[in-house]
Amino acid sequence: MVINIKLFITVFLSINLLACAPVSAEKSGKTEKTEKIEKIEKSITHQEVGKASFYANKFIGRKTASGDIFRQNAKTAAHKKLPFGTKVKVTNIKNGNSVVVTINDRGPFVKGRIIDLSRSAFKAINGLDAGVIKVRIEVIK
Repeated sequence: MVINIKLFITVFLSINLLACAPVSAEKSGKTEKTEKIEKIEKSITHQEVGKASFYANKFIGRKTASGDIFRQNAKTAAHKKLPFGTKVKVTNIKNGNSVVVTINDRGPFVKGRIIDLSRSAFKAINGLDAGVIKVRIEVIK
């Protein structure tokens, strides 16, 4: 009888340890992109909703307020108050598309706008046919 109890305890503990083992993304049905999005969503610390626009071509090659050279192909943005280097998830309210940008400039200085995006960041969430769109911005830790 003692041997049976030891065997039972050994099997019971083995099953519990296997049940606690981490599940790979492949086995859980999650893709790498889905896991990355979930990680970003868990790290959000601040949100705003408002209008976004994109920089005109005349700013290409000029210095931003942070001292970086502005490039339309970089995923960067201007915000009035957020610290330089802050990562922000910008989501188009209308279609749900989102992009992560880095704040490296000040602005926008147009009433009602909360963020100015580089051309490539804006294009990633909307296309360039509209000059201003409604977005939600979320600061990522």
